[in-house]
Amino acid sequence: MKWTSVLAIYFLIWVFTAFLMLPFGVRTSDEVGETKVPGQADSAPHRFDLSRHLLKAALVGALLTAFYVANYSFGWITVDSLDFYN
Repeated sequence: MKWTSVLAIYFLIWVFTAFLMLPFGVRTSDEVGETKVPGQADSAPHRFDLSRHLLKAALVGALLTAFYVANYSFGWITVDSLDFYN
């Protein structure tokens, strides 16, 4: 597999992981005990650290990409093994 393909797969997995991780670890102002800004939604996060969130997504994305490339190289799970009807 070319390194550009691995980079493209990593980018796709990174974006997907960053999107899926958005609701985890978020605390609202009510949970923290702070007062809300007038007009603020009840579900709005108290403080969102974008750089930390993207770093977590990068680490999880790198791990998932490594598993994908290892499966591609060693052939642990193939299309034939996912055929449950035959």
